[in-house]
Amino acid sequence: MTHKNLWLGCNGRGVMHRAPLPVEEQFRLLRDSGVFDHFDRIPQPGEERAYVEASNRFGVPMTTGLWTYQIGRDEGLLRHNLEWAQRAGAECHNLMILTHHAQGHAVTDDEVVEFYLRAVDEGDRLGITIAAEVHIYMFTEDFRRITPVAEKVRARGVPFNFVLDHSHVLLKIESPEEQDTCGIRADVEGGRLILDPHEPGNVIDEWLAQNMVVWLQTRPVAPNGPKNTAMMGPGGRYGRACQYPFLRPAPGEWDHDWHAWKVEPSKHVARRVLQYHHDRADSPLRWLTTDMIDMADYGGGVGYSLFEQNVAIALWLRETWREIAGADLRAGGREQGGPWG
Repeated sequence: MTHKNLWLGCNGRGVMHRAPLPVEEQFRLLRDSGVFDHFDRIPQPGEERAYVEASNRFGVPMTTGLWTYQIGRDEGLLRHNLEWAQRAGAECHNLMILTHHAQGHAVTDDEVVEFYLRAVDEGDRLGITIAAEVHIYMFTEDFRRITPVAEKVRARGVPFNFVLDHSHVLLKIESPEEQDTCGIRADVEGGRLILDPHEPGNVIDEWLAQNMVVWLQTRPVAPNGPKNTAMMGPGGRYGRACQYPFLRPAPGEWDHDWHAWKVEPSKHVARRVLQYHHDRADSPLRWLTTDMIDMADYGGGVGYSLFEQNVAIALWLRETWREIAGADLRAGGREQGGPWG
């Protein structure tokens, strides 16, 4: 039987209410909430030592983390980040690989494969699992590229570890504008690429069937939902619709109407992944994170508390796992200390 214990963390950009907090306050907030096992964060540039010291002081491990990388520019940065992640006790590092190479061209599948394998070599040296995420602005925003890259990595004898952020798929349902951003509209309209997670043959089920999802990120998105009118994004436009509140915001906290049913697609995917993990003995899933965050394309500038939303998602994930597995996410013990140590 595979290791069924799932670690639940909170994304570092969501450990705040409406404005960023000092490092120590972030760790104190996580610890005192009593619902998270770890902090999804790597030690931040210029504050590396402060993050490691606060992690040790408050007993909240930095088990997962991520960074955005440009191939041809950031190979040295990758090594630096992994070395500090190891000092913080990291187990998994998420590669977010930008669509374009430092030389200006769109990265090829082979370039992505070589960067991923380079990261795996570095990660193996430090005892850190390497994974790659589906995400806007990254090569993975064209969902059609993910399986071919995964197959090329596996052909080299290396597992392809995948981070599923379903919000970036749900974002594009019923949105020709979003589909055009990454050139998938014709395939969606022609039925060759199915985005709706309720439909047979959808792309999320395709990825799940490859048994490669090691990390599930949960942030609600409403298909063709409202853009973030609270903050301007790149190019002087409103932020993209990459975040929809899990809980109803109070009056004055959000610029849009809120409907509970619009959260259901995100809940459906999370349930689907958790059920898969429960049913399949060799499921590699190990990490869960909540991801209500503060950037322009998400919840930057909103009036509701990002951390309260993350806590609510965490409680829902724990209860959903109990319904599926009859056990708490922390069942089976932990290798490190922390709030559930």
